[in-house]
Amino acid sequence: MAAAAEKIKKTDTKEKAGKGGKGGKPIVLIAIGAVVAAAAAGGGAWFFLGNKDVEHARQAAPRTAAIPAPAQYFAMDPPFVVNLNGPVDGPRYLQVEVQLMTRDPEQLKSIAENAPAIRAHLLMLLSQVQSTEIADIAGRQKLQKAALAEAQKVMTGETGKKCVEDLLFTSFVTQ
Repeated sequence: MAAAAEKIKKTDTKEKAGKGGKGGKPIVLIAIGAVVAAAAAGGGAWFFLGNKDVEHARQAAPRTAAIPAPAQYFAMDPPFVVNLNGPVDGPRYLQVEVQLMTRDPEQLKSIAENAPAIRAHLLMLLSQVQSTEIADIAGRQKLQKAALAEAQKVMTGETGKKCVEDLLFTSFVTQ
C-alpha cells in the first residue's frame, strides 16, 4: 500500500507540475495578445484621427484664401457695331456691348487708360466674324474667349500684366 500511495503522490505531483507549466503559457499569450491589440487600436486611432486633423487644416487654409476681391467692371461704351462676313441672306450686322472685369482698382485705371487700344483691337476681331460662326451659343462663347485673349494681349503689351480677368458680352444682337 505504501507503494500505491507513493505512486498516487508522484502522479498528482506530475499533474500539478504539468498544469502549472501549461497554465503559465496561456497567461503570457493572453498578455502579449492584449498588448498587441492595444497597440493596434492606439495606432489605428492615431492614424485616423491624425489624418483628419491634417486634412481639416488643409481644407481650412484654402477657404480663407479663396475669397477673391470684389469684381470691378469697365464698360466699353458705345456698343460695338460691325458688318458681318457671310452670305447675303443671313445677318449682316453685329452689335455687342462689352464689359471688362478686373479685381484690382489699379488695373481698372490701366484698362480705362488703354480703352482706345482695346477697342481698336476688338473692332478688328469682331469685323472678321462670319454670321454662321456666331449662330449658336458655342460660337458666341468661342468669340468671347477670343475677345478676352485679344484684350489681355493689348494690356500685357502696354502694362506687362493681363489686367483683364474676364470679358462679358452684356448685349449681343445680330440683324
